[in-house]
Amino acid sequence: MSLPAGDLDQLLDRVILEPARRMFVNRNLRMENIRLIGFDMDYTLLPYTKRSMEELSFRLTAEKLVAKHGYPEAILSLTYDPDFVVRGLVVDKELGNIFKMDTFGHVGRVYHGRRMLSRDERKAIYQRQKVSIDSPRYHWIDTLFALPEGVLYAAIVDYLDAGSKAGSKAGSKAQEQKTDYWALFDLIRTSIDEAHRDESLKSVVKASPEKFVEPDPHLPLALHKLRSSGKRLVVLTNSLWDYTSRMMSFLLDGKLPEYPSWMNYFDIVLVGADKPRFFNEVREFFEVDRKTGVLSTHPATRFERQHVYQGGSLKRLDELLGVNGDEVLYVGDHIYGDIIRSKKDTLWRTALILSELEDELRLGPSLAIHNAELAELEERGTRLEDEITDLRLKITAIEQALSFEGTTRDVGEMTRTRRALRLALDQRRRALRDVIGRRDGLEMTVDRAYNAYWGSVFKEGNEPSRFGRQVEYYACLYTSRVSNFLYYSPHQYFRSPRHWMPHEKQ
Repeated sequence: MSLPAGDLDQLLDRVILEPARRMFVNRNLRMENIRLIGFDMDYTLLPYTKRSMEELSFRLTAEKLVAKHGYPEAILSLTYDPDFVVRGLVVDKELGNIFKMDTFGHVGRVYHGRRMLSRDERKAIYQRQKVSIDSPRYHWIDTLFALPEGVLYAAIVDYLDAGSKAGSKAGSKAQEQKTDYWALFDLIRTSIDEAHRDESLKSVVKASPEKFVEPDPHLPLALHKLRSSGKRLVVLTNSLWDYTSRMMSFLLDGKLPEYPSWMNYFDIVLVGADKPRFFNEVREFFEVDRKTGVLSTHPATRFERQHVYQGGSLKRLDELLGVNGDEVLYVGDHIYGDIIRSKKDTLWRTALILSELEDELRLGPSLAIHNAELAELEERGTRLEDEITDLRLKITAIEQALSFEGTTRDVGEMTRTRRALRLALDQRRRALRDVIGRRDGLEMTVDRAYNAYWGSVFKEGNEPSRFGRQVEYYACLYTSRVSNFLYYSPHQYFRSPRHWMPHEKQ
């Protein structure tokens, strides 16, 4: 059977990799030089159903606040808003605020509870001194697991503030007490950590993984392709063996005939890694009994297939594997625990998994016209600002000449020219105000298309957000899911785009 003339070209024209499946490159990386690929599990290999996991965490944390810390049962009726918190926000534990920063540390939009602060309120708090994220006053929401704690914090801040106001009106001294926002957040953090440690969260997920995980049908093929190219694959997770085994079995067992068990995909399985400590401390690995979960009493001196190891450290891993740091690619979803620490403390190459990319990239076509108009308005605004600067300089030169008593020039002509230049200046200023107004309105439209509260995860205003900047700086590659490796050669040369400084774009 042959294709009619022209049909092959039409067929090939339709075979275009959709944006959500692409790998994005910040730093050149030759995959042919990579000998070993390590994978985090939670939200990396294991794609949780975000809404189900977040609501479960939200509910369990609220229950612990009531049962163990004396909070009123009314908070159990608070509802979860999945859009209110995104990765890259900062909690101000002292004031009960949540805010977003740009790459330069400037605080953009701010919410107290669920109320957005006005520009004047924001400036009064955050523009008098530099915000130091390293201060214990602030907490950085940098993982998907941390989103529910931010939503719950804002909801309880609103609840307590409303109670305080009601009590104040009623004259109740108990209700007049100022809300301790710092203590509230620390209790939420403690409670959510307890939910992870005491298995109250993981036991629910293990019992019904189909409710909390959306298996990616392309993941087995992607792992097979990487293995077939000669690369060694490693699981490196903070989760312990019983949870890892249950979830990875659900995810991968029997999906390909060549891999009856999920462990057949991997050369090494490392659990209980305790990242980010894994990257900057020196600890031994101990083998885990796969049936009982009990650890061996002697440190591991080598890794074997179909065996499981717990603990350890990067230094010991490199020693036992015998590979150079730049021959390792580590793939994870946690910007700090997986990417920043591995990049700061090792020569490992990094790939960041950002599930948020899929939603943002799918918005691209619908926002293309707006973005093109924004680019045009930005360019027009820059031209007008340059013209305004030029006109000011000319007006200043004429005024200086007029003020010089010994001038021999035609004063009348210079006065008329100055008047014309001022008219032109006023015209450019009006045009610039119009451009700025249209640009700001359009930016708000685009912003709200991404998220009604915070806009794009990767931007704050015209600048990259602090989170977006960290993605650029620390991740060699970033993409929406592990299975996107399937669409690239295992020997791919990922080239970063040329970086242009502003003066080079003239």
